[in-house]
Amino acid sequence: MTSPKEARNESPIVRPPRRRTSRRVVLGEGMAATLAASRLLAPSLFVGCSLGIPPRAAEVMIGLLHSQTGPLAIGSTSVRDIETHAVERFNAAGGILGQKVTARSPDTRSRTDLFPRRANELLDAGAVALFGCWSSASRKALLPILEARDTLLFYPVQYGGNETSRHVVYGGQIPNQQVLPAIDWLSSAAGGSRRKIFLLGSDIVSSRTTNFVAKKWLAEKGMTVAGEEYFPLDQVDFAPVVGRIVESGAECILNTVIGDGNIQLFGNLAAKVDAAKVPMLSTSISEDDLRSVPAGLADGHFVLSNYFQTVDIPANREWMAGFRAEFGRDRVFGDTMESAWSLIHLWKQAVEKAGSFATDAVRAAFASGLVFAGPGGPVALDPATQHCSRYFRLGKVRRDKLCDVVRSSEDPIPPDPYPQIAFPGWKCDWTRDGLQRGAEVSIDG
Repeated sequence: MTSPKEARNESPIVRPPRRRTSRRVVLGEGMAATLAASRLLAPSLFVGCSLGIPPRAAEVMIGLLHSQTGPLAIGSTSVRDIETHAVERFNAAGGILGQKVTARSPDTRSRTDLFPRRANELLDAGAVALFGCWSSASRKALLPILEARDTLLFYPVQYGGNETSRHVVYGGQIPNQQVLPAIDWLSSAAGGSRRKIFLLGSDIVSSRTTNFVAKKWLAEKGMTVAGEEYFPLDQVDFAPVVGRIVESGAECILNTVIGDGNIQLFGNLAAKVDAAKVPMLSTSISEDDLRSVPAGLADGHFVLSNYFQTVDIPANREWMAGFRAEFGRDRVFGDTMESAWSLIHLWKQAVEKAGSFATDAVRAAFASGLVFAGPGGPVALDPATQHCSRYFRLGKVRRDKLCDVVRSSEDPIPPDPYPQIAFPGWKCDWTRDGLQRGAEVSIDG
């Protein structure tokens, strides 16, 4: 039996990355440069030189943990870029507490074992906080370091929930904000009154946890699981499972595959499946990631997200314009970028409220109720769980690889990392008694 507090050992399924050239420029590990010195380069490993900071001002450093090579680079490099942009803007406005912010971003190479090593290197170099990670395995691998060194990690990716830590601030959606509302829609007339769902995911703890919660909710709604399969991060051929999906009679696919395997998945699916009849709902792909999918292959499928760049509000338009002015007019945006942007601003708010970069002081500032006006709408940090409120948005993929929002929650949904239908008795309130444990649960059960 596996307790929800225990981490699944995912290291064996994280293959050594394929050495390939990213579609974005990847800087060598350990290189140091400033974006002010060369705006023709991709975001540097050291950033922060701007006109708003005196030349000899005191500096404070943060660490960015993102894979710039390997299967996770497809989304991670854009998150690094948006955090770099935030740091530049902070410095242009005078820094934080009068100090210039610099950021280091060593390549974690899509390898779970490298995340804790890089984290220790960044902390040894003086980082006051860490931002990043992608898979739940990488995040969980950092927990002992964060606890031992009393450091905060700001994690921007949607994941399966079933975790809380005083040393992590979670910015992405969790199942009660993403998958459960999607199942409600699928069961409705607007969603096609679908009953048979095929669960397809990466062989990682986040996919398995998300689908564990999804299965509980499907049963509650009188829906059935047509099949459930998982694949390693470096999977390149999904044709056999697509054949099994067709044979199963599934009416919809819930896709929790992460990384660039989604590119091949869409290709294999397009050869056998009509999106109008058997749509795929993806939890871990964004409009930014869809740029890498050949034209036409994802048309008519759906993306589950808290943000789309097609969200037409002033904050979003201003955010996109500012980033494109610095990083290129062709840049496309995604939900993890939006979450990362919101998280680094929530950290700034907490530091300024605390008047200190110290972890205890920053964490204490969470209790005041922090809200950031993000590009996708307001993002509130819940001090009880250290997760964020998030909109539910369902986007239908267009021919141009952007998404039309076809369903949205009226307001941001409060986070619930332990839905009682899946984890009875488990609750968390870091402002009071901390983690309350229920009965042990096996997500494979």
